[in-house]
Amino acid sequence: MKSYVLNVSCKTTRGIVAAITGYLAEKGCYISDSSQFDDLETGLFFMRLTFISQEGAKLDELKAGFEAVVKRFDMNAEIRDSEERMKVLLMVSRFGHCLNDLLYRWKIGALPIDIVGVVSNHFDYQKVVVNHDIPFYCIKVTKENKPKAEAQLLELVDQTGAELIVLARYMQVLSDALCKKMSGRIINIHHSFLPSFKGANPYKQAYERGVKLIGATAHYVTADLDEGPIIEQDIARITHAQSAEDYVSIGRDVESQVLARAVHAHIHNRCFINGNRVVVFPPSPGSYASERMG
Repeated sequence: MKSYVLNVSCKTTRGIVAAITGYLAEKGCYISDSSQFDDLETGLFFMRLTFISQEGAKLDELKAGFEAVVKRFDMNAEIRDSEERMKVLLMVSRFGHCLNDLLYRWKIGALPIDIVGVVSNHFDYQKVVVNHDIPFYCIKVTKENKPKAEAQLLELVDQTGAELIVLARYMQVLSDALCKKMSGRIINIHHSFLPSFKGANPYKQAYERGVKLIGATAHYVTADLDEGPIIEQDIARITHAQSAEDYVSIGRDVESQVLARAVHAHIHNRCFINGNRVVVFPPSPGSYASERMG
């Protein structure tokens, strides 16, 4: 028996759930998990289903048959094989805590993805990446060659079939054109002191102001720097007795965990961009344990 995931978004109206569940029943499928949200402000409906085909229905067959429901409700819909791993391209500069965390979770199976490569504008983590038998690509970025560098990146996305780009502390600003082309397919992580503490050494600035909370935010990348729809956030409490170096260490831990949870939510098709916000459904049974590891 095969397991599938169905994601649906459309305008709110009557009969959506009945049409979906009726179709799946006709195809010999039963629903193992379901989440839905009706946004009264935007008038949009979001739904995520996991279902199992008891009569051997194939993915292409399920997709083709569901087109009638899609057209009836003018839906955005996608059906994926639950066991199919998403192809992910990681990007990093010179801070490796998020990269190392993602590689570890991938290695132990807590993050079921296919890492098709790691891109960096430096060579600092080449050895680490190659030792994991993952292709490493160094794409140098300067003001003069930025369009060429982004063209190389997009060519790499096409070659590898990457469905998601994860900026694991990649410290280059992406162009508006690239952000639009890859809309909803790039996740970034940053400290939650933005915009209060911009520029270099945000943790030092936070230490000097005596903040009591350190946080991190994972979001989809848009043309508005660090202001894309938020997927995941978390905080850690700190005290006056901790140093600026402690702030950095604690902050890196929070960043790593928040980014991993955001990636986990995206690869399991639990995220729906809803204007400036993101609807994030809870993990399906069986996936929660891996998400909380570490």
